[in-house]
Amino acid sequence: MMFKYGVDTLTTDKVIAISNGKLKGIINNEAKERIISCRKKVETITKNNKAVYGINTGFGPLCDVQISPEETNQLQTNLLITHAVGVGENINKHISKIMMICKVHALCQGFSGVRLKLIERIIYFIENDLLPTVPKQGSVGASGDLAPLSHLFLPLIGEGEFWIDKKIVPAKEVLSNHDMEPLELHAKEGLGLINGTQFILAHTIVGLKKMEYLLDLSDVSGAMSIEGYKGSASPFKEELHKIRPFKGSLKVAERMRMLFENSQNITSHEDCERVQDPYSMRCIPQVHGASRNAFYHLQELAEIEMNSVTDNPIVLSETEAISGGNFHGQPLAMALDYCSIAASELGNIADRRCYLLLEGKYGLPRLLTKSGGLNSGFMIPQYTTAALVTENKSLCFPPSADSIPTSLGQEDHVSMGSISGRQFNEILENLEKILAIELMYAAQALEFRRPNTFSTIIEKNHTIIREKVDKLEDDRLLKDDINNMIQLVKTQKLIVK
Repeated sequence: MMFKYGVDTLTTDKVIAISNGKLKGIINNEAKERIISCRKKVETITKNNKAVYGINTGFGPLCDVQISPEETNQLQTNLLITHAVGVGENINKHISKIMMICKVHALCQGFSGVRLKLIERIIYFIENDLLPTVPKQGSVGASGDLAPLSHLFLPLIGEGEFWIDKKIVPAKEVLSNHDMEPLELHAKEGLGLINGTQFILAHTIVGLKKMEYLLDLSDVSGAMSIEGYKGSASPFKEELHKIRPFKGSLKVAERMRMLFENSQNITSHEDCERVQDPYSMRCIPQVHGASRNAFYHLQELAEIEMNSVTDNPIVLSETEAISGGNFHGQPLAMALDYCSIAASELGNIADRRCYLLLEGKYGLPRLLTKSGGLNSGFMIPQYTTAALVTENKSLCFPPSADSIPTSLGQEDHVSMGSISGRQFNEILENLEKILAIELMYAAQALEFRRPNTFSTIIEKNHTIIREKVDKLEDDRLLKDDINNMIQLVKTQKLIVK
């Protein structure tokens, strides 16, 4: 299987497949022609005396300073070096790889004016797992992700560092080991490399892929909690949701019906006198569904972004290079903040279900232990979910609502989308932990409903959980149980469809 950079349509799944080596990205003849044609336009502009931003002028507030043709190459090298000012821990190297894949696809569309040789060097990095180190802090998300992209591409000129396994190695040493000389950047190339939203976009892609699974897992954990609580399946009837047909709600209600299919436990109490369940049980389609709607929206925008050109200026002809704002991260930043709230709410409602399972109602023992008093049972893990939920709420402050002028006011409104992307992924990591604890609670609650059986998917998941965590009889150290459950969620071994 081949993916043609700059020609085919990139999707979240294709990015992940290229990054995992399951799909090979190539530059076909059509893309090569576009790249070469655009490069010729830049070379024509360079020979003219007309000022074109970033090709023969300084950057930011120095855009009124014209640069001589002899100095254009040095200008691009200076750009890369001076903008590599990121701080903090390095991002996950997988995200660095996704950044490069997205940048290659954008450059291959033929509006950036970089040489084919430069793009081929980046593809070599991708295919040989030569992944640059990139600090996580320092981007304001307009003029693109300047600092992280500068760090990402420093190794092209022999600067910066690579991850080699778990070690950080100077780029010059790695290039030498691969018999490669550092490249000299030509006119427009530094700007083409570091203008763009690939840091925001890569965090979005990774977050979307994780959230897609966690949305499904939230339905599973919710269904297991309802089974343990002896809740009702009636709030998930199709007729109810057809008269308020939000896409997410319809999907979740359908999934809940699937998760209760052929459940002996559900049918055993269908005629009980309880009129209604608490909201965290019966409003799962409305709450989980709203989170799905946010996911759908961000996914749509991300796929537009990953097939767009987001550097600056955009080269259209030998005489026209438009200095616009395609690098501005606001389209993703605002949707990321919305999706952060959506992910946080999945944890919020899951914590409420944990609490309900501890109350000792409808045949469940208090704290899910038959010998309470001497034993605390599952009292305390809910403290952990409560803490994680509040941490997520604090991470929901929208960075896109803020803007601090930079570059002497030339860049006077920025998106802060890089922070939105990082916070989105932090919230998802906390959500994994919350769902791990709910699943542990729900598995314990199901034990008290035997000999009733559940749907095939819930029975299989109960078996998977029990392979990692035993039923709690008497108090024991729960730290290992919780960590085993978190690892189970992270590795996506639980069945969700």
